[in-house]
Amino acid sequence: MDPICFHIGTRPVYWYGVMMALAFLAAIGHWNWLGRRAGRDVSLAGDLAFWLMAGGILGARLAYVISNFDYYRAAPQDIIRIDQGGLIYYGGFIGGAIAFFSFAAWRRMPALDLGDFVATALPLGHAFGRVGCFLNGCCGGCAASHPSFLTGGLARYPVQLYESLFNLGVYAFLTWFFLRRRGPRHGAVIALYLLLYPVGRFLLEFIRGDDRMRVGGLDVAQEISLAMIVVGIVLWFVVRQRTANAAKGLN
Repeated sequence: MDPICFHIGTRPVYWYGVMMALAFLAAIGHWNWLGRRAGRDVSLAGDLAFWLMAGGILGARLAYVISNFDYYRAAPQDIIRIDQGGLIYYGGFIGGAIAFFSFAAWRRMPALDLGDFVATALPLGHAFGRVGCFLNGCCGGCAASHPSFLTGGLARYPVQLYESLFNLGVYAFLTWFFLRRRGPRHGAVIALYLLLYPVGRFLLEFIRGDDRMRVGGLDVAQEISLAMIVVGIVLWFVVRQRTANAAKGLN
């Protein structure tokens, strides 16, 4: 797979960068559509995208640089070359979360309510990003047990495409749930995302073929996935309790 999409003069434009741009455009389009249905400020989508893009890219790149520190210590000029790939999703998730809470505080908006709105677009943008990984040839799968009809050698699991399809399924479910929910169940969509995505990511890590940082018998992404599931379970029960108390007229 050629990682270069096209050239501007002699400068290559990589598929990874193109797909990342499409990911943010898809998220903005989704937030605009959902915001109109939910009666939100029309400027919200653009402002959100700017803050989350900045925090997410910085966090994702920082995590990747730390994971490959020996290389970047010898070639610090490549640290800014995100157009060639090199972003770690969970690093981006943490960076984006910091940017999100900063944005919510700046706009004086309830974090859980805004978080439900934001969370619906996360798997959509992530799906585009994983296609970018596939086209770039990074974050690939391990060798499969069957031969490839293209090369005649052992095929590799297209784990990037598996994760992209899984994310699209999560996106469809979260959007449906957001539109169908009743009552002040703020935080429920966030909880569902924390319960759904990490399960798929945890399982797909078993067929990743690139070098993975490990802690004990699991890699770091799997450890983070388990932690996110625990947080999702706790948040789900907190949301249910708060909803029940609101129905009874309690604070």
